[in-house]
Amino acid sequence: MTANPYPLGLRLAGRRVVVVGGGAVATRRVPALLDAGADVLLVAPELTPALRAHADAGRLRWEPRRFVPADLDGAWLVQAAVDDPAAAAEVSAAAAERRIFCVRADDRVAATAWTPAVTRHGPVTVAVLGGGDPRRAMTVRDAVRDLLSARPDLPTGTAGGAPGRVALVGAGPGDPELITVRGWRLLTEADVVVADRLVPGLLLDELRPDVELVDASKIPYGPSRAQEEINRILVDRALAGRAVVRLKGGDPYVFGRGGEELLACAEAGVPVTVVPGVTSAIAVPAVAGVPVTHRAVAHEFTVVSGHVAPDSPTSLVRWDALAGLRGTLVILMGLKNLAAISATLVAHGRPAQTPAAVIQEGTTAAQRMLRSTLGAVAADVTAAALRPPAIVVVGDVVGTLDAV
Repeated sequence: MTANPYPLGLRLAGRRVVVVGGGAVATRRVPALLDAGADVLLVAPELTPALRAHADAGRLRWEPRRFVPADLDGAWLVQAAVDDPAAAAEVSAAAAERRIFCVRADDRVAATAWTPAVTRHGPVTVAVLGGGDPRRAMTVRDAVRDLLSARPDLPTGTAGGAPGRVALVGAGPGDPELITVRGWRLLTEADVVVADRLVPGLLLDELRPDVELVDASKIPYGPSRAQEEINRILVDRALAGRAVVRLKGGDPYVFGRGGEELLACAEAGVPVTVVPGVTSAIAVPAVAGVPVTHRAVAHEFTVVSGHVAPDSPTSLVRWDALAGLRGTLVILMGLKNLAAISATLVAHGRPAQTPAAVIQEGTTAAQRMLRSTLGAVAADVTAAALRPPAIVVVGDVVGTLDAV
């Protein structure tokens, strides 16, 4: 009868771990060891590009040769990440002589330790051993991961009397599935959610019933006063010991006033976590079939806000300089001023026949796209009755993927 393994969490920070092999298995195993803070020695004649990048960055030490038993001197753990049974047996024997646990990719029966299937949910790490069957372990692991994602009431986060804090979370460009994993986790753990009008509604529909939802788009006063009120809400709720998520469309720092909110929290002594979001400036064109860069077409792209007219004394944009660039121009919040923007670009040298595209409500089921040219795009938008939110893309990248 085979004895069951004894589960254990190894604290490897600063401790030597030897990985023998530089192929696909080692590529999968090394990142978790580095994340655990291990002092990794990698022994292999050749490395995959991903492992070579770790070595070049100084995150691990690489010995470009075959394994010798002395490599295990001072090690706490060894992973034989090779598919050669003879080479793996040599590593395993050297480890046994030194009483070092050895994980073997080629033979789980001969190994003295197994690597579990792992899922992480904030501070919680779940490791599953499937009796030596990796597929069974992964199936159970995936079920646990789904449970943690679907049950925000489970005590895995900051709840339970932890100090209040604010998370500035980017919700992505519109499709609720484009929020980051970390953003979603913080959202499920939140006590208070302060949401913009461009936040995907399905994310809000999945909040716990007891979550306080503040619709930031309905806060009264003018834009500056409304922002002051948002800052006050974030600070007050956090100082009351609550976990607050400021949920913003796209990315918090791309025309999202995330910097202002962070400064307000910092002045009040409230800790802030920033979770970047998938910005609509790149994602919306991509989903619509427009890459913002393309080899031999565009080697640069510029993202600019068009909410202020080019001739306004409050405009901070050098539209004349932008007209002289050869790359892609992505304009956010520019539909209202599109006629003035396009005319200004043409007046300063950008050809009127430059391809242009406008994507309304990108990445959602309501997405609409219009193809035009810089000189005609404003009139075409009016004729098509496109409305905000919409992204304008100007440049030769428009149409590069039409053949796909």
